[in-house]
Amino acid sequence: MTALRLPRAIRLDPSDGFVFRQAAEPGEWLVTGSFLFDPAGLDGLDPKGRAAFRSGFLGIGSFGWSTLAIVTDATEAERDAAIEQLAGQFVERLGAPDLATARRAAQEEIGFAASLCDHPDQTLLALHRTVEEGEIRERFRTLSKRPAHDTQGFRAFEFLAVDGEDDAVSEEVDLLSLGKTARP
Repeated sequence: MTALRLPRAIRLDPSDGFVFRQAAEPGEWLVTGSFLFDPAGLDGLDPKGRAAFRSGFLGIGSFGWSTLAIVTDATEAERDAAIEQLAGQFVERLGAPDLATARRAAQEEIGFAASLCDHPDQTLLALHRTVEEGEIRERFRTLSKRPAHDTQGFRAFEFLAVDGEDDAVSEEVDLLSLGKTARP
């Protein structure tokens, strides 16, 4: 029997508090949260809204955002409580017509979140959203520790292996030019 796993918010540094309007609380259960975005309305998002769209997992208790999720073992009771909490949010925050309807939607969201956790416990998950042909597309990456038999030793920025689609989005930052910008 496969263990039940769900994604939880993890904060490796304080950046989520700066990047998003509201950061998810560490340890809170997460879903992707793509249902909060309308592909036609993305141009109206402020920078923090665009960051949430681009890379945020949604905390079901806070409705805050997390850049990373960690695969965590969960009990049936914890999953059921997460479904009820998310269903309550759907009614309270999003105007779902009733709790039964909201519960079905929450079960679907939690089920999808669980499907992302088909990885060893403590695997980190990252999300990248785009709009392609008028629809939201989600890409997920996993980050895990190097195998114990890796003899290269620890090197900064090389301790994680990334699994995901080959068409990975890369972002480059020119650190030298950042230091040369004019200051007020």
